[in-house]
Amino acid sequence: MKVLWIVLLTASACFAQGQLVWSDEFNGAANTAPDPAKWTYDLGNNNGWGNRELENYTKDPENAHLDGKGNLVIRAEPAKDGPASGAGSYTSARIKTQGLFAASPNGRVEARIKVPAGAGLWPAFWMLGNSFTGRNWPACGEIDIMESLGREPSINHGSLHGPGYSGGKPMTAIYTLPNGRKFSDDYHIFAIDWKPTEITFYVDDTAYETVHDTDIPAGTKWVFDQPFFILLNVAVGGNFGGAVSPETKFPQEMLVDYVRVYKRP
Repeated sequence: MKVLWIVLLTASACFAQGQLVWSDEFNGAANTAPDPAKWTYDLGNNNGWGNRELENYTKDPENAHLDGKGNLVIRAEPAKDGPASGAGSYTSARIKTQGLFAASPNGRVEARIKVPAGAGLWPAFWMLGNSFTGRNWPACGEIDIMESLGREPSINHGSLHGPGYSGGKPMTAIYTLPNGRKFSDDYHIFAIDWKPTEITFYVDDTAYETVHDTDIPAGTKWVFDQPFFILLNVAVGGNFGGAVSPETKFPQEMLVDYVRVYKRP
């Protein structure tokens, strides 16, 4: 993959003149639910969400709440009344802006996140095309801004899924933290710089992947020139998340300091 700039600018410098068009700073009272004017929920296990995942997503504040310190908390934990293993053996949350807000391909989408730790955990900050119906993936498009696997604690995956380049064959690249650091040790900013014909992926101040509309496989369609809604979740297990290690301690929490969407000036 090509890198957009040789001289790397900080995220704030790149968009100093951009207009903030939508955000959630998660500044509400402790143990309150995410703002219902901004977020709704996916619920249940839905046959493993196409990935043989183990969690049931709930709207229980125990699984998704504000901590009173400016963070959204998405908590994954063993199900209290569920099976000891297999589908439904964990609870977590998957929140989304579908039907409430969709970002357009003319700026930047970013979040500051501290991911959970442990093999088998699969936190994500991602987007789906606003045309998504539940049955038209990957034609609707998917942008994975942050996918972190507990078994790869120093790696972030940035990927595009579309018709003809999805599932196990997306347009993708990885960013590895230097010096053996782990993403679960601290907060990091995960972002995309998004134009109708190209998307650049960032971790903190580093652009590590750019995909142009001319880079996709021959005969396939670029579907990232339309609005997309935002999702945040923590999955457990599954084809990509991998097996839950006996050493993974629960509960585990993903902390989200903010989500912001900017419009290019």
